[in-house]
Amino acid sequence: MHALDVSELRVSLTVADFDKALSLYRDALGLEQREDWSSDDGRVVLLAAGRATLELVDEAQAGYIDAIEVGHRISGPVRLAFEVSDSDHAARRLCAAGAEQIALPVDTPWGDRNARLQAPDGIQLTLFASR
Repeated sequence: MHALDVSELRVSLTVADFDKALSLYRDALGLEQREDWSSDDGRVVLLAAGRATLELVDEAQAGYIDAIEVGHRISGPVRLAFEVSDSDHAARRLCAAGAEQIALPVDTPWGDRNARLQAPDGIQLTLFASR
């Protein structure tokens, strides 16, 4: 079997409040706006998030991550994780832009400082910074 030449990972979120989501991800989190393909038919904006990584975890590991970051099993099948320089500061900034802090930032066994939030669209976010 030959490998495919994959050049980009794109996560597409369908959100109920487009303006609030754009404000959170672009303005508060600081993702660079690459394209605006909006038209009379609807709105689409592409935001650059540096390099992308697809992280696959099984239910047991998802439970372990949730236990460390939040204290109990909470995340759904999709959780977005963003590496930031200061997860405490980033969490405060995103909460001011409408995200909900699910748990206080924690130091993880794998050497990061993680903060768990929920975006207004319901997507859970992990903000992580290397210690």
